Amino acid sequence: MKQNGIHDILSKNEVIPVATIHNYEELLLQLEKIQHASISCIEITLRTDYALTAIEKIKKMDLPDFKVGVGTVICPEQIEIVHALDVDFIVSPGLTEKLVSELHKSGIPFIPGVSTVSEIMKALEWNCTFLKFFPAHLSGGIDALNTYGQLFPSVIFCPTGGITSSTYNDYLQLKNVSSVGGSWMFK
Repeated sequence: MKQNGIHDILSKNEVIPVATIHNYEELLLQLEKIQHASISCIEITLRTDYALTAIEKIKKMDLPDFKVGVGTVICPEQIEIVHALDVDFIVSPGLTEKLVSELHKSGIPFIPGVSTVSEIMKALEWNCTFLKFFPAHLSGGIDALNTYGQLFPSVIFCPTGGITSSTYNDYLQLKNVSSVGGSWMFK
């Protein structure tokens, strides 16, 4: 199963809200916005001291079929920590051989980040065909993804970084994009 089944999560969630949460009140507010938009997943970034607590709190809530992912995973030690929290998926802003190896071993669906041709080639060498395209707005956006689609027809992307309410549908129209991630729905 490719990348521990990440395709299942991406195919069921065209929009993946990316949240940086600082406290419980912010968590509740952001969950309310997500549910109001009929979105059934969230990616909590590991950018605050509250991130792990936020994941724990969501996992204890009665939210059937709601997927909780963790983002900004940059080292194997973080994989061990979030594995204990029973996260549903892992997102990394980049990829290294050691990180990808540990992600494969974790059993948790994952998507590593790329922004260049060489990084995509490395990802393919490491048996990854579902990739986060990050930061999309700084890395060529839709034009780059169109080109990558011609070069790498087996790769499916989830672009994040600079995606807005006025551009996310344009990304979703691309054949090689399954989902988009962003924080525009929280603003």
